[in-house]
Amino acid sequence: MDFRLTDDQKALKAGVRELLAGRFDREALRAAVDAGGTLDRALWRELGAAGFFALQLPESEGGVGLGLPEAVLVFEEAGRVLLPGPLITTHLAAGVVEGAAEGEVVVTAAGGGLVEWLDEADVVVGDVEGAQPVRSVDPLTPLHRLPAAVVSGDMSGTRPPGRRSDVASEQRLPPTGLAALLSAAEQVGSAARTTEMAVSHARTRVQFGQVIGAFQAVKHLCAQMLVRAEVARAAVYGAAVTGDPVEIAGAKLLADEAAVDCARDCLQVHGGMGFTWEADVHLHLKRAWVRAERGPTKARAEEAEAAHL
Repeated sequence: MDFRLTDDQKALKAGVRELLAGRFDREALRAAVDAGGTLDRALWRELGAAGFFALQLPESEGGVGLGLPEAVLVFEEAGRVLLPGPLITTHLAAGVVEGAAEGEVVVTAAGGGLVEWLDEADVVVGDVEGAQPVRSVDPLTPLHRLPAAVVSGDMSGTRPPGRRSDVASEQRLPPTGLAALLSAAEQVGSAARTTEMAVSHARTRVQFGQVIGAFQAVKHLCAQMLVRAEVARAAVYGAAVTGDPVEIAGAKLLADEAAVDCARDCLQVHGGMGFTWEADVHLHLKRAWVRAERGPTKARAEEAEAAHL
């Protein structure tokens, strides 16, 4: 069995990377941080026009007609650049919520006790009554916390929370397993990016008369980062092919660990400057923390794996 990417998949991945490089570069990333939780609607519509949200929607319904493996490749690229916004919920809402596929509507969901981008969303999936804003560790992911009395939504049903929703109560979005896998793909993209950042810095930063990449301790850190990222990528790609819930849980577990640990090691390679606001590595670490709490969490994924074994 051949698990290598096809030429079309490689072209899709390269095309998305080129699009994001031109539309969401480092300057745009920093502008998004400064915007303080305001979503770039023009960018959102551009993503819709490029087929980002309609990727898995059948061609007969106006979509691109590709599958889950291709969606994973696209979200991996989004994770590399820390593309902000409720990308996954809007993607999964294509074909269910009018305007989601085209990027005209922003869709978010209640789950895990938290809601992302609630103030910017046009449509909310789940019950968010009484949700209160909380300070997010990630400046690119504004959060609201649900009260304990509210049962978190799970993207399997919808409830119109006032003016924010035009979704009929009988409509249903795809299961949470797909959201978990796409979140894992974002984590893989982030892990790969922080690995590249660490290697690049190790090749140029000079101490004691030589680049720090010549030191064995730094070499080992970078090698460990690469192994983590590649193992997680293999697990995510495999789960995208099978769609098996247990494999998805395992892939999410590996991807979360890779994103968090690679960001931490990247910070260590950068040394003191890695802790400064000007360094991008801290943004990757903070986003990885937030994504790791997007279900299933580490504990739930470990329980799923243990139960299967």
